[in-house]
Amino acid sequence: MAKQERGLRFQPTGGSKAPQIPTGKKQRLSIERLANDGRGIAFFEGRTWFVIGALAGEEVEARVLGAHGKVVEARTERVFQASELRRPAPCPHAGRCGGCSVQHLPHNEQLALKQRMLAEQLSKVAGVEPEEWAAPLSGPEFGYRRRARVAVRWDMKAKKLEVGFRAAGSQDIVAINECMVLVQPLQPIMTRLPEMLRRLSKPQALGHVELFSGSSLAVLLRHMAPLSDADMTILKDFCAFHEAQLWLHGDGEPQPVEADQSLGYRLEQWDLNLAYRPGDFIQVNAGVNEAMIAQALEWLKPTAEERVLDLFCGLGNFALPLAKVVREVVAVEGVQAMVERAAANAASNNLHNAKFFQADLSQPLTDAEWAREGFCAVLLDPPRDGAFEAVRKLASLGAKRLVYVSCNPATLARDTVELIKQGYRLKRAGILDMFPQTAHVEAMALFEAS
Repeated sequence: MAKQERGLRFQPTGGSKAPQIPTGKKQRLSIERLANDGRGIAFFEGRTWFVIGALAGEEVEARVLGAHGKVVEARTERVFQASELRRPAPCPHAGRCGGCSVQHLPHNEQLALKQRMLAEQLSKVAGVEPEEWAAPLSGPEFGYRRRARVAVRWDMKAKKLEVGFRAAGSQDIVAINECMVLVQPLQPIMTRLPEMLRRLSKPQALGHVELFSGSSLAVLLRHMAPLSDADMTILKDFCAFHEAQLWLHGDGEPQPVEADQSLGYRLEQWDLNLAYRPGDFIQVNAGVNEAMIAQALEWLKPTAEERVLDLFCGLGNFALPLAKVVREVVAVEGVQAMVERAAANAASNNLHNAKFFQADLSQPLTDAEWAREGFCAVLLDPPRDGAFEAVRKLASLGAKRLVYVSCNPATLARDTVELIKQGYRLKRAGILDMFPQTAHVEAMALFEAS
């Protein structure tokens, strides 16, 4: 075989890679603007820096958390020149705990940041803005979170159990026994949780702990080794003191210690009770969730004779309130177990005009049985990936009004392009402040057929 010739290729001079920046290095930076995730952006020596805890116009000293090519991730260590918008973070753990990234911004400025993020995505990606901006849906900036996962890890070197939340930009655990964003009923549980866990016989075999507040309080413990009788006594006494259910997650599915116990939450405006399992998705902000449902129904304006479609229906968070006011709701969800629980929720609330179906909504919709009769209105609440395949079908279903609830403005903007192609116009949009103290944006958009 003839020897293969290597082709000549231009080799640029002076093209050596820039030296890597070591983790932990400190650097003084001028912050030029805020990124869409709330981090400050700085430019220094040919690199772009994303700095947690920094605001536009500030001079800060930042510690490097990691570097990838010409992108550096860092955390603010010191502020030399503060923005006039900066406030002292109310929580003593801010800056170290990874849960709340924008506590240094007043709440009204947090809302303005989220509004800007939504508007920029709609403008840049879809080239539109709504005919009308809705006022932000918001509630208390603290004490709102009804569900939380607490990190637990055995430190082999220190021979100590760490309990708290993940640190910003790392897998380290920040020791925390109080959290300002938790609802009040969970606060005393969080305060006493670390001490209780350290009394168990095999702390090195413990996983995370989940806390729930709703129709009842609950504590779920993930454990990788059998619990002793003494362990069970400690856990039961702890939960009895806090009037909370005890759930255990060992080799199989999570189960309550008392077989007749269950998790649930109430939608007060509609006199509805929804049951769920530990792994199920629920909105963690109960107040904003009810306001969101009320706004969605107000925007859809469903009448008693209409047939409405609810895509990505989950446990029936929208479908059940809709069933209270329309002739029929058809609700579609990708996870069969969630379909079954949503149907059970409808039955337990004596709602017999809601039908539930399983379908993979990330795939092109074919001639599904549930889609054959058409709909007057559609509500969809997709995951972060959006609903591109689903929205491509919506015009053919005859819906005149469509409410899109989004947890990712980027995919909402992408799907808006498709909806406009199908003849819809963006009538109204606004943010849902589901997670105060973070830069996470939820949004709602109303589309109407032109």
